Amino acid sequence: MRRPRFDGLWRNSDFLKLWAGQTVSVFGSLITGFALPLVAILTLQASPFQVALLGVAELAPGMLFGLFAGAWVDRLRRKPLMILADLGRAALLCSVPTAYAFDALGIAQLYVVGLLVSVLNVLFDVSYVSYLPSLVGRDSLIEGNSKLETTNSVAEVAGFGLAGILVQIFTAPWAILVDALTFLVSAASLSLIRAPEPPAGAVLIPEGGSTPLGAEPPRRVLREIAEGLRLVGNDRILRALAGATATTDFFAHIFVAVLLLFLTNDLGLEPAVFGLVFAVGGLSAFFGALFVERVTTRWGVGRTMLGSLTISVSSAFFIPLAFGPPPLAAGMLATAQAFDGTGMAYEINKVSLIQAITPPRMLGRVNASMRVMQQLAMLLGLLVGGALGQWIGLRQTVFVGVLGMLLALPWLYFSPIRSLREHPPAPVN
Repeated sequence: MRRPRFDGLWRNSDFLKLWAGQTVSVFGSLITGFALPLVAILTLQASPFQVALLGVAELAPGMLFGLFAGAWVDRLRRKPLMILADLGRAALLCSVPTAYAFDALGIAQLYVVGLLVSVLNVLFDVSYVSYLPSLVGRDSLIEGNSKLETTNSVAEVAGFGLAGILVQIFTAPWAILVDALTFLVSAASLSLIRAPEPPAGAVLIPEGGSTPLGAEPPRRVLREIAEGLRLVGNDRILRALAGATATTDFFAHIFVAVLLLFLTNDLGLEPAVFGLVFAVGGLSAFFGALFVERVTTRWGVGRTMLGSLTISVSSAFFIPLAFGPPPLAAGMLATAQAFDGTGMAYEINKVSLIQAITPPRMLGRVNASMRVMQQLAMLLGLLVGGALGQWIGLRQTVFVGVLGMLLALPWLYFSPIRSLREHPPAPVN
């Protein structure tokens, strides 16, 4: 019998709606992630520390709000929260080109927009990662996450390249308007999903049903937050993933804090050029997401995660080693980006493993706890990177960040993850 050409989640129309909306939204978000710091650098002539503070403004409120968001996501229906977050982000981002058009844009407004968008990003992301298992089922998590990341990578290829062109032709503030429109498309796509969402506060059981938590008395939000943090701290797998993620993101954001300045000031690259360089990473990530299921099936979850993270962090050394005329420097940066597929393979397995081993009633709090730890590491990394950039120089700061990322590897190596062939048995509560 011939196998259907499109099977699995290709036949899940509600997943396809989520998939389509998220692809468009990620496309726009990449443009803003590229353009917003360039508004500060090129339009407002911001200093290295001001650029780092913009990154802090985008991270700090999410870090503080994240734990509460996790508790709310476990109490409320997740799809309406995602739609609300999309609409709010669209309105906030529209304010940047509007203020620019009236010659009223300042660095303070960028801080406020980054701050509020961060809050809504947390609300959306925690809801989104917690919503996916109820939409596709536990057995389809790797397939669902890989499909989402595959098209996200396509968006990255086009998004970074288009972002550089848009910034160069129309200026950075107007490029951000594209992102605002994509959030509206995402909200419309989510509103078309018809699959019934399990009741808020329900426990999904393996057979697909749900069990209300009526037997549990209502608890204060702080107690619920503490429960999520305890689970992350007590579970050896979750603890290792949290440690590896925090270590990687702390040191990565040391060099992220000064990366655009390094590319423009030290290497002399134009926005369109390093936009295309970043697109190479998107293309690599696309193939990483495309083949992650086969690789994981062949090598197992643990070996795939450890090997892919090792290659990913090691390849970053090409960034601070870049030198010479722009074509040579761009080639070395593109070499580093060419290994982004290994980072994508690690990320898909990491997210799927968290979703698989976490009790469904606590997915919101666990995802929020992991995200807050990650954002705290990013925040500290940006502050350290901004200070180091002015103290020891841009290239030296990038070296410090890349070297430190290697410290994430022991978290996986000395944990149960290293020996995992497949996901552990499903939790039932």
